[in-house]
Amino acid sequence: MNSDNLLATVASCVLFMALVAWISYRQTRGQTQTRDGYFLAGRGLGATFIAGSLLLTNLSAEQLIGLNGSAYGFNLSSMAWEVTAALATVCMAFFFLPRYLSGAFFTLPQFLSDRFDDDVRRMTVVLFMVGYGLITIPGVLYSGSIAVLQLFDVPQLLGVDQFPALVFTIVLIGVIGSMYAVFGGLKAVAVSDTINGIGLLIIGVTVPLLGLAKLGAGSVSEGLTILATTETQKLNAIGSAEDPTPFATLFTGMIFANLFYWCTNQYVIQRTLGARNLAEGQKGVLFSGFFKVLVPFLMMIPGVIAYHLYGEGLETIDLAYPRLIRDVLPVYAAGFFLAVLLGAVFSSFNSLLNSAATLFCLDVYGPLKKRSLADDELLRVAKRAGVGIALVSFMIAPMLQFAPEGLWQIVRIFTGFYNIPVIAIVMVGLFSRRTPALGPKIVIVFHIIAYGLFQFVFGERTGLHFLHLYAILFVIEVLIMLVVGRIRPRRQEWTFHRRELVDLTPWRYAIPCAVTLLSCVVALYLLFSPLGLVNGLGGAFWPLLGLLALGNLIVWYWRPMVAAEALLPRENQPS
Repeated sequence: MNSDNLLATVASCVLFMALVAWISYRQTRGQTQTRDGYFLAGRGLGATFIAGSLLLTNLSAEQLIGLNGSAYGFNLSSMAWEVTAALATVCMAFFFLPRYLSGAFFTLPQFLSDRFDDDVRRMTVVLFMVGYGLITIPGVLYSGSIAVLQLFDVPQLLGVDQFPALVFTIVLIGVIGSMYAVFGGLKAVAVSDTINGIGLLIIGVTVPLLGLAKLGAGSVSEGLTILATTETQKLNAIGSAEDPTPFATLFTGMIFANLFYWCTNQYVIQRTLGARNLAEGQKGVLFSGFFKVLVPFLMMIPGVIAYHLYGEGLETIDLAYPRLIRDVLPVYAAGFFLAVLLGAVFSSFNSLLNSAATLFCLDVYGPLKKRSLADDELLRVAKRAGVGIALVSFMIAPMLQFAPEGLWQIVRIFTGFYNIPVIAIVMVGLFSRRTPALGPKIVIVFHIIAYGLFQFVFGERTGLHFLHLYAILFVIEVLIMLVVGRIRPRRQEWTFHRRELVDLTPWRYAIPCAVTLLSCVVALYLLFSPLGLVNGLGGAFWPLLGLLALGNLIVWYWRPMVAAEALLPRENQPS
């Protein structure tokens, strides 16, 4: 890239980012002076901001790089992480969200304190903050920096080696991104996410089309024909035991991993806790599920296109998407892409920092002080905590380049240290009333030791995929808590404390919308399977797709009755 192109790219990128920052500032001015305003956007988020923020918080450079790399190096089996999340969004909309909102919780550990005790609350916070600081935030910074390095050849521009350029890019992205979380709170994050989310969708549609045109020597239809009829094993989402995500894991650990992420992961659910009412929260969560089913087309098909274009000639699989972007995106669009890419990185980074600061202030600092804290003191501590966590992540992020299995897999493996015990504890907490705090405490210690041993000591001997390990540990940990509850039950049954600060009337179209969403998941797996595009469309493909369509027509035809059923009387709401 010559100096004129570089200047134009940087200028257009800065202008778009400045526009996003200005809109975010206008939307949040004077609304972040209280704990409600800073941590939960004043409990006033609508469906658009919730869906937009969930979309961009989840779909960052980690997905752009990692998923396309997985598709390039293997096949579409890793789309399970995204597509099957639709089931978890349905669970969040109908089961978890009504309970969170009826309790007016700021954080998940606050619920665990109410259900168990403050020790469980603090142990859970430690799990979250260690996971965020050591794995998730560094992964976001690293993946975004890799994309920038490859697209703009930063080492050559700065006249330095790859590693110093990587460190420089990580710190630059992190410092700019921290400003949103530290100074703007959740509302600034949600507004900027929504705007950048629109840009991400534009890029997500444009890149595959341009890639197909390059593959087809200028013809998108010819490129699509090549993609659908050549090397079709790359389009297979039914993963084998040798693939990154075997198909059997969809029915074991994948369920619990997605339930954790969409229903209990603080940095994801925080924007739903800020919903202005239950109906808006359900709309936002379900709409985000529809975006998830688009991920294979937007963030994995480009990886397959890269395989057709470059064969196996790339140094690492994580270079597939950056190389494709550099080859197909026009120079005049590079600035917009860079702004959107950075916006995606900022989104996840901001959300993580904001949530980590929220956890530290409300679940560690506040309880330790054992007194009522003024809002200005809490916000001051939150900002300092955010800066500290950011600095730690700056030091760890460059080390991820040495991950042998690629960024996507390494992040998912290490997330297993805290995701399964959290979802197991929440599920037992909601469904049992006699299980004491001792059960979760034993489970947290047990899980860290057991998961570490099976993953890093006995893993090669057992040959057990880490997702199957998720499921086994989930079952064991639930049984541990139930046994403890049987041997040493609580003296008094736990009762849910209601604090209704928002309207809890469900969205009337939630049920038919959920049915359509789950049908889309099934249709995707039919398409990317031996019944679909792999080795040519099978005879059963169209009849099965027709049955799905017929089922949806029936549900939506009877939607008045379904909607009336969804509007539960208040006595049947969470208690």
